[in-house]
Amino acid sequence: MSLTIRLHPQDNVDIALADLLPGAESLGVSVTERVARGHKLANQPILAGTHVRRYGQIIGAATVDIPQGAHVHVQNLAMSDHEHDYAFASEAHPLPAATETRTFMGYRRSDGKAGTRNYLGVLTSVNCSGSVAQFIAAEAEKSDWFKALKNVDGIVPIAHASGCGMAGDNEGYHTLFRTLQGYARNPNFGGILLVGLGCEVMQIPDLVGRARMRDDNNFRHMTIQQTGGTRRTVERGVEALREMALVADRYSREPVPVSELVIGMQCGGSDGYSGITANPALGVASDILVQHGGTTILSETSEIYGAEHLLTRRAVTTEVGEKLIARIKWWEDYCARNKGEMNNNPSPGNKRGGLTTILEKSLGAVAKGGSAPMQDVYLFAEPITKKGFVFMDSPGYDPCSVTGQVASGANLIVFTTGRGSVSGYKPVPCIKVATNSEMFNHMSEDMDINTGDIIDGGVSLEAKGREMFEMFIRVASGEVTKSEALGFGGAEFVPWQIGAVM
Repeated sequence: MSLTIRLHPQDNVDIALADLLPGAESLGVSVTERVARGHKLANQPILAGTHVRRYGQIIGAATVDIPQGAHVHVQNLAMSDHEHDYAFASEAHPLPAATETRTFMGYRRSDGKAGTRNYLGVLTSVNCSGSVAQFIAAEAEKSDWFKALKNVDGIVPIAHASGCGMAGDNEGYHTLFRTLQGYARNPNFGGILLVGLGCEVMQIPDLVGRARMRDDNNFRHMTIQQTGGTRRTVERGVEALREMALVADRYSREPVPVSELVIGMQCGGSDGYSGITANPALGVASDILVQHGGTTILSETSEIYGAEHLLTRRAVTTEVGEKLIARIKWWEDYCARNKGEMNNNPSPGNKRGGLTTILEKSLGAVAKGGSAPMQDVYLFAEPITKKGFVFMDSPGYDPCSVTGQVASGANLIVFTTGRGSVSGYKPVPCIKVATNSEMFNHMSEDMDINTGDIIDGGVSLEAKGREMFEMFIRVASGEVTKSEALGFGGAEFVPWQIGAVM
């Protein structure tokens, strides 16, 4: 096996596939200093101010002269200008439809959507009702009626840190409103109990009254103040869950076309291998699902920054491409007014894994989206209405981004990681994908799929993408993921808080 890999003929850096010491030789380059696995080394002299390229794309500029064979990282590489030709809709080539019909065993809902799990949820309008929601769920799960259920996976209390101390008609309010309504309607819930305090800004009557919360009407709501305090609310809440559980338990798994899968794609704790193994393999799996009529959601706008031109070219229309650029400009303003900058990302862990600038990280992250045309661009937690590959605006903060995807309708999450990640996202199962074999073996109890064998085992991206697709079907049909087996999902509901907390 080669010690390094060159990802594009125009690249002036190679990627180390093992820890390299001075004197090591690979691809005609003699290493002059220690280079850790996943990090970059110069494959030619790079003059100060010269663009550094990976994947054939700009990832920054050299801050000093870099000799051939030297380690290229934060000590000599920084952000640079990265103007691109957006070439809207110039590469939106439809993928051929699948020649086979595949199904999974899911829960068909009355609105036509399909769930991969069948939970009851105790959703909160405000942080002040979070503990009571947890009391209700815990008390209900001790009941004999709950233990007798056959088709209900569990009860999920959904607490958060917002809902009050906010303006009642601004961007932050409407984002939280969409998020709460989206969770109430997610097809992985067979019923929802909504609990508020009573005096909060995010009023229960507004959430309930503006639109029908659930098509099946398996929905109840209450406030602690009106019900008479904690004990009475818990008693009434448990009784409401009992009534809804009888309805939810009537659902059973049945064959559902894979076109009903809506998969949120995430990466977190990324490393230098993310854009070589796990992310492009997930891109292959995304394309396969799209060919079967399914939907995949790419998000984390702050982590496609600098690579947005690769998506605008795949937009189905100029208007769709311009929607993405509008979100990019919003993010530039958002960071500026909060005294941040887009290159505050990558994180320290990303940098230890070999990623230097947000441009480099973004190019690897975009690979999750495969090659299918981009059908539309959505706001955070906005309902996904188009089939195929789509984009949903979100921060790069993983639990927040996944929260938006679940609210938008995702019924399965796939999460790639190079440094390792431990999280889950009830009511939606999460498949964890390791970018390298070392981490997969080290954290085997948390990882579902290893893509390190693309590098050290000669497995093709196409074969690994097909392996992922087959696991999508198994997990959607009820196979338990590692994060589910460990009990994750109770603390990862993180609505995006935008605006002042007052």
